Amino acid sequence: MAEIIVTNRKTAILGMGATGLSVAAFFDAQDIAFDFADSRNEPPNLAAVSKQYSKAEIVTGAFDAEFICRYNRLIVSPGISLNEPALVAAKEKGVELLGDLELFLEQVEAPVILISGSNGKSTVTELVGQMAKDSGLKTAVGGNLGTPMLELLDQRNELYVIEVSSFQLELLNDNRGAIAGLLNISPDHLDRYNNLQDYHTAKHRIFRGASKVVVNREDVLTRPLISTQIPMISFGLNQSDLGSFGILQGLEQGYLSYGIERLMRIDQIALKGSHNIANALAALSLGYCVDLPMQSMLDTLKVFKGLPHRCQTVRTIDSVAYINDSKATNVGATVAALKGFGAKDYKNIILIAGGQAKGQDFSALQKAAKKVVKRVILIGEDADQLRLALNDCVEIEMVDSMQSALFSCHQAAESGDIVLLSPACASFDMFDGFEHRGHCFIEAVDAMASAQGYVQ
Repeated sequence: MAEIIVTNRKTAILGMGATGLSVAAFFDAQDIAFDFADSRNEPPNLAAVSKQYSKAEIVTGAFDAEFICRYNRLIVSPGISLNEPALVAAKEKGVELLGDLELFLEQVEAPVILISGSNGKSTVTELVGQMAKDSGLKTAVGGNLGTPMLELLDQRNELYVIEVSSFQLELLNDNRGAIAGLLNISPDHLDRYNNLQDYHTAKHRIFRGASKVVVNREDVLTRPLISTQIPMISFGLNQSDLGSFGILQGLEQGYLSYGIERLMRIDQIALKGSHNIANALAALSLGYCVDLPMQSMLDTLKVFKGLPHRCQTVRTIDSVAYINDSKATNVGATVAALKGFGAKDYKNIILIAGGQAKGQDFSALQKAAKKVVKRVILIGEDADQLRLALNDCVEIEMVDSMQSALFSCHQAAESGDIVLLSPACASFDMFDGFEHRGHCFIEAVDAMASAQGYVQ
């Protein structure tokens, strides 16, 4: 690893969540002194941090500009907006603002794949990681997905596959030759960004200093404004050009392809839904960039079934499939799920949606729902916003719990239908997070199945 040189430099870590703790452990191992600040009055890890880092000054409560400007360097956790007045003041005074991604890339020695996008990035990250492991490479997988990236550093690793969010990318200056994949861009986190352009700008920082890039040729917003000398591979659910990945002979009976070469039949892929076919193509593109063996990658696609809460099939009851897509916290993710599971010729989806809107525009949901959704069950704080946006294009019912939502779905469902939890909203109004929301859906489905006499 590169040597870290810190001379008479004062560092503060902002935020005591998973990222902040990983930075603290990293600095502690390097014998670098630091202090902590958290805008919450009682951060959940306060007692543990106070005990483990007794030499650090710890300040809680609203960030104070005078305190923050004492430092030369601030390591900012992704959940903290750079528009915080104290951070704006610090930047104006020349204080260096860094994120864990920059620290990680300064230290890492093996090749790195960085993956971002509004939707599908966790699935693609895990899929590429599994492809690499199946090919025999010692591979570390994490970042925004799970294990903080600084905790993954190990000289024995041969490849790192890292999911990065727009929040983490905001402070990235140079990705130091990593391979950068941007899967798609649709409006998200507009409670933090002023508009789609600001969100787009943050996402595109992933390309700074990249050695190779992977983009979605069906989404013009993913295409970087970079030198044409940087190798670029595209993927898409259409016929592939030479040197790119796509589909031959259509989604129904077609093949994954590289250029004009057939790779495998689409129906051999374990992941289901057209959006997951796009994820498979993205993973192949990224794996190709690090020379993973093609046959090994295709073999992985035959068995990789995806992640919990991401278009996860819970069970089938009376020929009705129950799908948990709780991770769909924005409109783009829900639209992708509707397109992925919707039937061609009739409305086959009963959709459970709602939660915290995050300032989103739901108009795109109306267009998608009109084609394939027969009924919508709305829950959560901003359910009325969705009701108004859907504008009577489908039958709508508003309920106050997941159990009530499942009961209504069961009453309305017919053989061949799909009950889809894909909320298009954040979950913190009713749940501890999207995982908790997904677990509650699974529990409600299982309870209903048990009442119908089905066994596990």
